[in-house]
Amino acid sequence: MLDLVIDARPAALSPGFEVKRILPYRLKRMLGPFIFMDHAGPVQVAPAQLSSLDVLPHPHIGLSTVSYLFGGQVTHRDSLGVEQIIRPGEVNWMTAGSGISHSERFEDPAALAGGALEMLQTWVALPEADEEAAPAFTNYQPEELPIFTEPGVWLRLIAGEAYGLRNAVRTHSPLFYAHVVLQPGARFGLPRGHSERGAYIAKGQVEVAGRRYGAGQLLVFGPQNDPVLLALEPCTLMLLGGEPLGERFIWWNFVSSRRERIEQAKADWQAGRIALPPNDNAEFVPLPTDKSRPAGSGSDPAPQALS
Repeated sequence: MLDLVIDARPAALSPGFEVKRILPYRLKRMLGPFIFMDHAGPVQVAPAQLSSLDVLPHPHIGLSTVSYLFGGQVTHRDSLGVEQIIRPGEVNWMTAGSGISHSERFEDPAALAGGALEMLQTWVALPEADEEAAPAFTNYQPEELPIFTEPGVWLRLIAGEAYGLRNAVRTHSPLFYAHVVLQPGARFGLPRGHSERGAYIAKGQVEVAGRRYGAGQLLVFGPQNDPVLLALEPCTLMLLGGEPLGERFIWWNFVSSRRERIEQAKADWQAGRIALPPNDNAEFVPLPTDKSRPAGSGSDPAPQALS
């Protein structure tokens, strides 16, 4: 039934701030157009350590970032001049296109109360025709996102099309992304009509074809399978996938269909040709020292950003 099971690996974004990294994975670089996925939290730190979680201004090209919170809040600032407090249930979609920089700051001590801060960050690669699109950022409120319910099942469509639902979140290629909560004993299938599909278990345990899977695992299914997930306890799932876009190269926070474009982005960031956020420009993440393999042959250096 399953094509692959991906176990999340620990990745440090800053001192004291470790996340679960799901994508990219050596045996599965992308799932549909999704090329990156991090799960942060629940985070528990003292208020005095709040600033240690901050992700300083850093650049992106060739992708869209999607920020989605289960709890807490984060302040996004970018080189377009956007300043947006990101709250649970919203979709914050930033298209880097030809180049953007942004920061993510954890500025509200109340957002950490009781380990409340928890978020998912994904990157969606852009089709070749859109890789140099103008940068953009859009915040979508929860009331703009359709909800589906049935006994034991609650679903919010974050983006794309699935289960006969769609919303106004602007995407660049066929995909689906959904937040699902299952009660014990509930059965739920993945949406049909997509070439690549996955279910990330954020909380709880599910059973698929008689086998158990738990939190921190991404279950990957091809189009030929029609899996049913049985919740063994209260579960939170993120369902995602869509149509493949072809080969993409990833180095640090840059994604492109062309190796030479990543080299250009590296030079642009080092030379200051990608602007910093005007309201957060006192510090930034420098270009990593490249002692890794050539750009495109892997994902080293590891991405710095949550998004």
